[in-house]
Amino acid sequence: MPEEPQDQPGDGELLDQTDIDALIAEAMDEPDEIIYDPEGNKVATQKGTRIEPYDFRNPIFLTEVELRRVRIRHEEFIRYLAARLSIFLRLEYSLKMSSLATLTYSKFTETIPNPAHVVLFKIEQLFGVGVIDINPRLALTMVDRMLGGKGHSVQGERYLTEIEMNLVDDVVGIVLDEWCRQWKTEQDLDTSIIGHESNGRFLETAPSDSIMLILTMEAGVGDCSEAIQIGIPYYTLEPIIKKMHENKEKEISHEVVGSQKVWQDSFDKVTIPVRAEWDADSLTVKEVAHLRPGDVIRFPRTVLNETRVRLSNTCKFTGEVGLDNNRVAVKINEKFEEKEEEL
Repeated sequence: MPEEPQDQPGDGELLDQTDIDALIAEAMDEPDEIIYDPEGNKVATQKGTRIEPYDFRNPIFLTEVELRRVRIRHEEFIRYLAARLSIFLRLEYSLKMSSLATLTYSKFTETIPNPAHVVLFKIEQLFGVGVIDINPRLALTMVDRMLGGKGHSVQGERYLTEIEMNLVDDVVGIVLDEWCRQWKTEQDLDTSIIGHESNGRFLETAPSDSIMLILTMEAGVGDCSEAIQIGIPYYTLEPIIKKMHENKEKEISHEVVGSQKVWQDSFDKVTIPVRAEWDADSLTVKEVAHLRPGDVIRFPRTVLNETRVRLSNTCKFTGEVGLDNNRVAVKINEKFEEKEEEL
């Protein structure tokens, strides 16, 4: 004969305390994240392991905090660079950040127009090659100013000659020197120009899927206003960004640990109302209504030993009322342990 199904909790049978505790523990227990290795086998995970989503089409290698700190550094870089270039060209040179974003190397090269003036540079202490894209019209305007011109915008776009490239390299040298100076607290950096290109399609300084930090600036000199782009691979920036994050965390922890409560002398002159009170007896509304001047309300003798001292509407101590040189005084015995009372 087939066996009769056993009764399960919930089929009309009440749960005992053991079953209830098991259900509560199961509900409060965090679910385990499932991780598989490259061969498809499940990997044991430690409790508390979290898996965060990653968008391979639009990867982000900086956290919001790190990106904000990097943005602040580049805002300072732009401000100082504009001042240095104004002195170098003896003409007002305006710079404004258009964007600071991350792109893959292939998408970055697609944003470089044709014709273009692209400068390749190497940071000696770091790995990788950076790219500076200067609009040819802006480059020729700066060359005209360096050769004694008034800095008027050059009409038309064309490739730069060897002499013009060498002149623009003087400006690029100032840009790179100022950029390195902004990271001096993390590491001393030196840069060198290693080449030039006139078309973004021919650039092969990094793998196509490499992540690049792209700084786009709107530069204005004379009546010419064009864009300058600086692209640096993530694997180049990673060491100094980690040092920046570590230094910032140390500063924050030092401020928290080093901060101590200090008594301010101005506190000595702050006046605080002090009041002694008792919970004596209770009266009915009828008895209160019949009170007249001269009536006496008797308090129990023990009330004097249960005096509460209230500082600025907050009970802080309990004490005993007595006389000191014919003046009523309160002797404080102990701190008031109950919660603050509201009047």
